[in-house]
Amino acid sequence: MQRKAYVPGLATLLVALVAGCTADSGTDGSAIDSKSGSGTSAAAPAGKYRTLREPCGSVPRSTLKDLLPGAAELPEEQQQKIFRGAAAVTYDTDRRVGCSWKADSPDASHHLSVDFERVVSYDGAVSDDDRAQEVFATKQSGASRPIADAGEGSPTATPSTSTSKPATGTPTGTPTGTPTGTPSNSASGTPDGLEPRVLDSLGDAAFLDDVLTGAGAGSTAQRRTVSVVFRTSNVIVTIVYGEQPARTTEVPDSKELQEKAQSLARKLADEFSG
Repeated sequence: MQRKAYVPGLATLLVALVAGCTADSGTDGSAIDSKSGSGTSAAAPAGKYRTLREPCGSVPRSTLKDLLPGAAELPEEQQQKIFRGAAAVTYDTDRRVGCSWKADSPDASHHLSVDFERVVSYDGAVSDDDRAQEVFATKQSGASRPIADAGEGSPTATPSTSTSKPATGTPTGTPTGTPTGTPSNSASGTPDGLEPRVLDSLGDAAFLDDVLTGAGAGSTAQRRTVSVVFRTSNVIVTIVYGEQPARTTEVPDSKELQEKAQSLARKLADEFSG
């Protein structure tokens, strides 16, 4: 019987092809997202967060009652609808989610929204945290007026923007949102001392924006919108809280809206860090 010839070169080629296919089979989207596919010790670290919180359940009902005055007096069915919130439409809930609420009362209309964004760096030399700081800085530069950056790790506001004392010449106890007795900053429509600014002790970096605008559509009413944006590791949280009074002669109170928005921001920051 004639034996078949053994070809060493062919066997070597088959082994190489099988090894190559095996090595490629581990590359997928999750490896890129988590930075675990690089296999090198020099790769920048991944961020702390791999998923995001459910946004519509992130704000307690007691907090919503405070932020949306008048909603608690409505029939139970309407309350449920308002406090449930409306989830934002997103295509990847591990990367970005959001929720919004709105309530009308005889005195004013209030709206609230929260947005959670998980930043992932696709550059092996740039960490998720560093990339998130770049995204955060872009958001800060887009505020209604320039906000000085005190530097990573020490987001300290300048003395002129402190909220602990009234601005010079402002009578103590005067409502800061009223059009009389309180000097206003012309760029953003906010009282002096409450201008857009960097915030202390909130996440890894944070800033506040405050804008007074017309309600639009021919209305003479004024609407104030306060935004608080903070970063914790590779997640950026944006809170937008606004009020539009029913009476056109009234101006929404900056101090009250800012305090409520910052209080919610601190609660969310605690939840992420917990």
